[in-house]
Amino acid sequence: MAALLERLGRDGLLKRGVTPEPESAPRPGPPHLELLTLCERGLLDGGLSVALGVRPDELIGPLCQAIGGSATRLRVVDVRDGPVLELRIRYGEVEEPWEVEDLLALVHNLNDLFAGDPKARAVAVLGEWEDALQLWCVHKRDLPKLWRADYFAPRNRQELARLLAVAGQGR
Repeated sequence: MAALLERLGRDGLLKRGVTPEPESAPRPGPPHLELLTLCERGLLDGGLSVALGVRPDELIGPLCQAIGGSATRLRVVDVRDGPVLELRIRYGEVEEPWEVEDLLALVHNLNDLFAGDPKARAVAVLGEWEDALQLWCVHKRDLPKLWRADYFAPRNRQELARLLAVAGQGR
């Protein structure tokens, strides 16, 4: 586990000013599970641990702040309950409805919307841990090195591959 903490620290992926206590180090195990534990304990820069009962309309504000870049200008102008939750969003001059059945759909929509913004972070869905969904908002410039890392096994890997391709075209 200490090796993963060292790697993440060396790569600038841990929160600044946070020194992991020895008891906060996850028990040794598969690297992707250690990463889930670090996210849940608040050690990852851009990491969010979201209770499973949180609705998309409750998460969109904090998630957009964590994404940064132009995501901070996204506004929710209406929320409609129904069989599927509908968020009416405004981004610049565009206003449109988003049907978001769960948090994963929200993450997908946000990653898609901000794919071309190099300052907006990509949202990786690390998985569920301790009754919470673990999300990691990572700088797009860090995606290539994360892609090769044995500890990085996000549930939305295909979606992130598209972001990686878009980021590569912007260079």
